[in-house]
Amino acid sequence: MKVLHAYNRHRGIGGSDNAWDETIRISREGGLEIEEFSRNSRDIPKNLMGKAQAFFSGLYSNSAVQEFDRLLETSKPDVVHAHELYPLISPWILQRCVKRGIPAVFTCYDYRMTCAVVTHFHKGRLCLRCQKGKEWWAVLKNCRGNIFESLAYALRNRVARTNRLFIDNVSQFIVLSEFPKQWLINEVGINPERVSVNPCSLKLPESAADPLTGDYIAFAGRFAPEKGVDLLLEAARKANIPVKLAGDSASHPAIRNGDLAECVVISGKEELSNFYRNARIVVVPSIWYETFGLVAAEAMSYGIPVVATRFGALQHTVKDGVSGLLFEMKNADDLAEKITTIWNNPELAKTLGEGGRREVKDRFDPADQFHQLLEVYNKAIANPVHSK
Repeated sequence: MKVLHAYNRHRGIGGSDNAWDETIRISREGGLEIEEFSRNSRDIPKNLMGKAQAFFSGLYSNSAVQEFDRLLETSKPDVVHAHELYPLISPWILQRCVKRGIPAVFTCYDYRMTCAVVTHFHKGRLCLRCQKGKEWWAVLKNCRGNIFESLAYALRNRVARTNRLFIDNVSQFIVLSEFPKQWLINEVGINPERVSVNPCSLKLPESAADPLTGDYIAFAGRFAPEKGVDLLLEAARKANIPVKLAGDSASHPAIRNGDLAECVVISGKEELSNFYRNARIVVVPSIWYETFGLVAAEAMSYGIPVVATRFGALQHTVKDGVSGLLFEMKNADDLAEKITTIWNNPELAKTLGEGGRREVKDRFDPADQFHQLLEVYNKAIANPVHSK
């Protein structure tokens, strides 16, 4: 089977980038013939011309669509697997798949089809205003903090929705947990038969880390408001425990003078591995509807206990009392209590770390994930959508 993967890589650290890289890796190891069509947001100039390029290509990238169509013609894949497509590719490529009779699979890493900024999060709280075709709220509320960007995000979502680029051109949708599956079914109206839950594949590191030697609590991910970094720093102050933040910047505005906190810039998987291994606890303090929680699962794979929000998909990724502890969303006192409990209890840290390793082996094994992926591809090939 030949599979063509299409994706637009993000500027900074992103769990979705790691997820599709792993999908491609296990596919090659499983014997599938893989081709890639990609763009990288790091190539966008950080000036007015770059912003204009991103604006128009998000609505319709003629060059990307034409190049992709030529690749379909020459490559003739059995199935196309699309991931993030904004801003340099655009979902118009999905329409070309249908016209050429090639089924498309799309992995939903966020809430692309119901929120212009994909997170359903605005100014520190959940926001559902954009649902049911009300993308204009993203402009009225200036959800990107830049009216030009807010307009761009709202317009590209409206274009995709009104032209039904995802709904009419994707044969099978993949989500990473049960929570976003129900969201697609209930909020978008996707037939349940077209949605498959395929958790991220994680290759278990050969050796576990020893959380008892870790000398900090760790956070890894984007420094976006919905990721809850401010909350983590507040809890770390209360607990008087050092914290290291690995994100997309060498600084964070919430760090105060006197905080036992520092930012580290991670470049490459080896550095990220060392970052996890030297931590005693990994905290995932998200205050939005996470669709999976890849950082939590990665930490678990190293045998590091996780403290995560009891909300969205995180409460399914991290099993309370088995691989980590869950805390109530936005509750810094509860978070401080949970990290202190693990920090001061070596036996608990060891038990939770071992439990996390077992969970990853049992639930996210690459071989199992490959077979699930193959089932989705076969289902897409057997039940393609047709051009209207």
